[in-house]
Amino acid sequence: MNKPLLILVSGGSASGKSTVVQEILERAGLNDVLIIKHDDYYLDQTHLPLEERYKMNYDHPSSLDNELLYHHLTKLLKGEAIDKPIYDFDIYTRKEETEVIQPKPIIIIEGILILENEKIRNLADICLFVELDDDTRFIRRMLRDMKERGRSLESIIAQYEQTVKPMFHKYIKPTKRYADVIIPNDRKHDIAVDLIVTKIKQILGERL
Repeated sequence: MNKPLLILVSGGSASGKSTVVQEILERAGLNDVLIIKHDDYYLDQTHLPLEERYKMNYDHPSSLDNELLYHHLTKLLKGEAIDKPIYDFDIYTRKEETEVIQPKPIIIIEGILILENEKIRNLADICLFVELDDDTRFIRRMLRDMKERGRSLESIIAQYEQTVKPMFHKYIKPTKRYADVIIPNDRKHDIAVDLIVTKIKQILGERL
């Protein structure tokens, strides 16, 4: 197996990262792709009571186990399998079980803070940042957290005001400078997607 192509995709919470990734894969006609969520690498907090887990700042770089992710990525890029942790948003910590992940020709890591870590950035072939205005992201996040994660409106607003918004401007938005392409998700982005697709095909062609 040739060295996999590693793509990092960042952007604010609910900016549409997963949607843009699917658009790129469909446009490029790519199927054999491994997509990993940076969220699964939130630190294990089973040693803390649930009420303490609620209070953690999940939008700060220190909330993520980037050393483990870096170790796993180096293994995947060598063609080795990993035991990936699984994060449970209902209990605010990892599940006891892990998931065996095999490497694939294209590996995509999605996460709001994935471009913040220099060691992980240095492994990547392509770095992307998906951009969307704050109000639209908040509405999307609110609907998602209420529907998929069972959160109350009050808790969503409190978390957004206390950590999500300030951490976005302090840690996430500045990582745009590390992106090879910034994708505007509030209007048509066909040109950006086409550029990325062309680059993916070029790199894959060179590794044949």
